Amino acid sequence: MLSGPSRALASAAGRVPPPALFVVSGLTQYLGAAIAVGLFAVVGAPEVAWLRIVVAAVLLLAWRRPWRQRWTRRTLAWAAVFGVALAAMNVTFYVAIDHLPLGSAVAIEFIGPVAVAAITGRGWRERGGIAVAAVGVVLLAGVTLTSDLPREDVVIGLVAIGLAAACWAAYILLGRRVALAGSGVTSLSVAMAAGALVFAPFLAPSSGAVLEDWKLLLAVVGIAVCSSVVPYVLEQLILRRVSAATFSVLLAMLPATAVVIGAVVLQQFPSWLELVGLLLVSGAIAMTAQRTDPPPA
Repeated sequence: MLSGPSRALASAAGRVPPPALFVVSGLTQYLGAAIAVGLFAVVGAPEVAWLRIVVAAVLLLAWRRPWRQRWTRRTLAWAAVFGVALAAMNVTFYVAIDHLPLGSAVAIEFIGPVAVAAITGRGWRERGGIAVAAVGVVLLAGVTLTSDLPREDVVIGLVAIGLAAACWAAYILLGRRVALAGSGVTSLSVAMAAGALVFAPFLAPSSGAVLEDWKLLLAVVGIAVCSSVVPYVLEQLILRRVSAATFSVLLAMLPATAVVIGAVVLQQFPSWLELVGLLLVSGAIAMTAQRTDPPPA
């Protein structure tokens, strides 16, 4: 049952066309990533990613209060593994956007869900989608390697975004298992808490600067709200109003929204070859996304 604020939000969102809601969701999601890039000079990229997970976990735990329902050890174990994959995905993605343009990193990361669709799917669309995505990713990687970016940055960024794509694939497969075993948002809150705890010994000691500066802490809260809470809520509202086919087409807009945010906020303007690569990846997403999950990060 929806609470009063939730009903009000759903009612207000119901008057907005789903494509417009999706654009807002994508722009908000990558605005959070752009804000995070601005913090990397003060707090490292892995630390910012971990702090975002911590804040999102606290917000979701306060909202869903998972301790009110019964959990089996098996369900908790799968939620914890899911959370580790989620945390690893966010950490490696933030490392990647510390070294690569936001739009290119987002597009390359989509090779993860497209690969899952190709492996688990049975039709020509899934098989063709991975080929189209591969061409787009190779083009983006090639342009990035020949760009003016330092070679070390490019290598670190490409390795990190490759790991993020693999973690995203694991996130999708584990997320489906967790979703079948319990309620979606409540399981997500437990997963985020588990991911935050597992990475705490490695990243908490070097994250102390945020606790000493309320402006940095406020920025981290903003990143968590923009990149985790708002997109998830809006996507749930959108999924109630559109078919899977329509949602898959909308999902293909995400690399474009990342490019817009990268250009406006970070002054990262893509070349025409990068735009071709982005279009190829978006086409692959539209071909295969009916079998994948919406992006979490």
